[in-house]
Amino acid sequence: MAEARVPKWRTDFPFTAEGEDEVTRREFARYLVLASAAFAATSVGVAAWTSSLPVLHGPARAIVPARELPPGGTVLFRYPEEHDPAILVRLHDGALRAFSQKCTHLGCVVYFEAARDRMICPCHDGVFAARDGVVLAGPPQRPLARIAVEERTDGMIWTLAQEVG
Repeated sequence: MAEARVPKWRTDFPFTAEGEDEVTRREFARYLVLASAAFAATSVGVAAWTSSLPVLHGPARAIVPARELPPGGTVLFRYPEEHDPAILVRLHDGALRAFSQKCTHLGCVVYFEAARDRMICPCHDGVFAARDGVVLAGPPQRPLARIAVEERTDGMIWTLAQEVG
């Protein structure tokens, strides 16, 4: 009388579940499609939520003496919090502009290209106008977050207080 031979894997993993052999390829594909759709919907939801957040609200704060920022020059600073990189630029016509240094595409650090008065994101070739932060080229869909600044009579360049809302 021949005994039924038990596969080696069954002796190593003797656990069984009711109906474990009942998942068809079609059902498995359906689960994959539903999981993919859930991940995509979550990604869209997170992107919409982050786009609706207010940006760069903070107190007035001195940045740098105006004499230290020549036309075409930049100063890096932190605003509104210490972990938020920002850049102050004096354009060739003397106008002051300040922006968050985080690219609106994926948060890479942007830098100022003085020869062409534009902000560059080297990660994905994003290009922004230095005058107003609007997107000129690349994958970013939103302009850079602008920080209001002014040169005061004390000779300092200040950020302006911005209210939340």
